Amino acid sequence: MSPEYVAAIDQGTTGTRCMLFRRDGTLLAGAYEEHAQHYPHPGWVEHDPTEIWTRTQSVIRRALREGAVGAGEVAALGITNQRETTVVWNRASGRPIYPAIVWQDTRTRDFCQHLIDRGLEPLIRVRTGLRSATYFSGPKLAWILETVPGARDAAERGELFFGTIDSWLIWWLTGGPGGGAHVIDVSNASRTMLMDLRRLRWDEELLAHLRVPPSLLPQIRPSSDRAAYGTTTSEGPFEGAVPVCGDLGDQQAALVGQVCFDPGDAKNTYGTGNFMLLNTGGEPVPSTRGLLTTAAYATDLGRCTYALEGSIAITGAAVQWLRDNLGVIATAAETEAVARSVDDAGGIYFVPAFSGLFAPHWDMYARGAIVGLTRFTDRRHLVRATLEAICYQTREVLEAMREDAGVALAALKVDGGAVRNDFLMQLQADILGVPVIRPTVSETTALGAAYAAGMAAGFWRDFADLRANWAVDRVFEPSWSVDRRETGYRGWRRAVERTRGWLEAE
Repeated sequence: MSPEYVAAIDQGTTGTRCMLFRRDGTLLAGAYEEHAQHYPHPGWVEHDPTEIWTRTQSVIRRALREGAVGAGEVAALGITNQRETTVVWNRASGRPIYPAIVWQDTRTRDFCQHLIDRGLEPLIRVRTGLRSATYFSGPKLAWILETVPGARDAAERGELFFGTIDSWLIWWLTGGPGGGAHVIDVSNASRTMLMDLRRLRWDEELLAHLRVPPSLLPQIRPSSDRAAYGTTTSEGPFEGAVPVCGDLGDQQAALVGQVCFDPGDAKNTYGTGNFMLLNTGGEPVPSTRGLLTTAAYATDLGRCTYALEGSIAITGAAVQWLRDNLGVIATAAETEAVARSVDDAGGIYFVPAFSGLFAPHWDMYARGAIVGLTRFTDRRHLVRATLEAICYQTREVLEAMREDAGVALAALKVDGGAVRNDFLMQLQADILGVPVIRPTVSETTALGAAYAAGMAAGFWRDFADLRANWAVDRVFEPSWSVDRRETGYRGWRRAVERTRGWLEAE
């Protein structure tokens, strides 16, 4: 009997999911578990890589039990991951030498400023499509090598491996210290600030500037790899051999899951942060408006599809902040009813620049602010302002994307956990002034990883098969007047200016 399912691991900022998909792209079974967030100092965000691996094994076993599926019924496994989060581990023991430094972490601000002061920003932008920013993996890796006792000496001796979370999980799934594959796909490699975007290989000059020994680095492979990175082991959670042949950073995986295969196709993912990607085809398009140029996916290593990306650090995380830090809501789902209970945000704007501002501003020194407060303001206005912040930040990115690509988007495809909030999606359409399209399967990140793996294994033949699976759940049409839309956006931009350069001013 031929395998009937493809498995995907979606390892995100707050938790890990395993999903089993049928040939028509529908879900058979899935499991999810959260992992701990650690904030040892202001601006620092860390995860325990060993906990993430433990949670990954657990959700795989749970999903297989729920679906009553064995390893022989799984055609392939795809991985998608929180992209820039950085892990360094001992290649013999598998033990991390330091916690994973999360993409939101800002401890490398001074290091990134030092690169800018040395005049390296133009080189970084031309070679990688990125900026010298705390967001990316290269500065985090350099910090570990310089700060963790013995790390540099061990790296020079060839005893350590570096990877993003996909590399870490694939290594363990395919054998770990017993011969696991040390790999990374082009989409994740393009987020390290160490890969030449056009040559699709590690850049020797940047490695030298950041003092990164090449022996640390994983092999760069296609996102959908017919040769497979390796197979799962009988000792692992699948208890059998499943080809591991799909690997995509989470936002690129969502682009694939939304079947955005043609130049001009765009999607926006609503998660811990928001990430809008626009397919630009087979050539990288430099940005002049604060966007990033990134690898979207590759089915052959010498041929890559590129994208423009607008990365927003804090969107869903702001809702978590309302819940966990302020206690003004009990669950994220509660925000819909609370926000609906008022006509507007009462004149306030919340700019959640907890990790600085990403696209299109790239201000490492910005910090969060709530402006316009009066005695009239209550929790309902703050909750609504938080949802509006998600939408206004998305509009900033959309405006930049229009100018960079010269394309006026007719509609925006959306995905991620927050798109289940109907009020948020209607608000997004109102603030953008374009229809917002929600697909039937909102967890398209995991679906994209499954597609990458399934295409490599021959489970799906081509892009046409994948397009046939995509279906619309609901279209949200804009209802605000132009005057209301533009007045609100002007207020947002004034609020953003209040947050700029806050740490620098200190």
